Amino acid sequence: MQLLDTHGRIATDLRVSLTDRCNLRCQYCMPPEGLDWMPTEEVLADDELIRLIRIGVELLGVRDVRFTGGEPLLRRGLPGIVAATKALEGTPRTAITSNGLGLKHTARALAEAGLDRVNVSLDTTDPETFRTITRRDRLDDVLDGLAAAKAAGMTPVKVNAVLLRGINDLEAPDLLRWCLKHEYELRFIEQMPLDAQHGWSREAMVTADETLALLSEHVDLEPQGGRGSAPAERFLVDGGPQTVGIIGSVTRPFCGDCNRVRLTADGQVRNCLFAREESDLRAALRGGASDEDIAHRWVAAMATKLPGHGINDPSFLQPTRPMSSIGG
Repeated sequence: MQLLDTHGRIATDLRVSLTDRCNLRCQYCMPPEGLDWMPTEEVLADDELIRLIRIGVELLGVRDVRFTGGEPLLRRGLPGIVAATKALEGTPRTAITSNGLGLKHTARALAEAGLDRVNVSLDTTDPETFRTITRRDRLDDVLDGLAAAKAAGMTPVKVNAVLLRGINDLEAPDLLRWCLKHEYELRFIEQMPLDAQHGWSREAMVTADETLALLSEHVDLEPQGGRGSAPAERFLVDGGPQTVGIIGSVTRPFCGDCNRVRLTADGQVRNCLFAREESDLRAALRGGASDEDIAHRWVAAMATKLPGHGINDPSFLQPTRPMSSIGG
């Protein structure tokens, strides 16, 4: 069996949300007071989570597993979950997307468990701007976490940055220089309509074209072809070898090559980041369903995947769940 949709795309990249909780309050994600977290009993237990990942990998052809959140480092037992995933038949590639706060304490253990790569969200290296965006004074912890991931051998360490107009957009060249200096691979991501406050607006979003124009005033950028199903368009910086990526999720959608499927912390399949419908695997899991039955339910969930995210359609509606509850 494969996770094939009706448009011929096959999902081989599984994004697994481990928790909806986070220890930052980034402006483009959630309000200052935070959100109402999922009740503990609704969140998949470790053995339930690992079983679903195993079904995805061994029965449905998943080759890449990325752990997300909320903040995945808040999930107790994460090294054990990574090790169990890495031990599956086919040895899937493993990664996490993190805010980096806890990496200085966990990077070594995660690497030893088999984690291959880490993406860290970092929108600025200026302490005051960091406090403005995240509403927390934790920049040094993120920087230490990045260094720890690099020291643990999870390279290339990737940095994800969102530019906010009037806040950190003009810092983009400085952030690029900083990442080049530390040998981190930087990727700028267009702000997406996934905030809990539903405050996103197209006019306020810094576009991929704007980001490229700003960077090009400071460095030479040479487009690199062959993106495939990867979301980032990559550019060689000043002749290389280092690169910078631009993810134009809104203005340069890559839906036609999408190979992703998402599993929320409460066991719901989402076949698109912007889907407004979900398929419940937790109920089947806790109801005694066999692996094969769950696999068939998962395949059926993929059949409803739309050809694109629809952000640029006038009828687009933002998902009910915010990003912290979906997983990136």
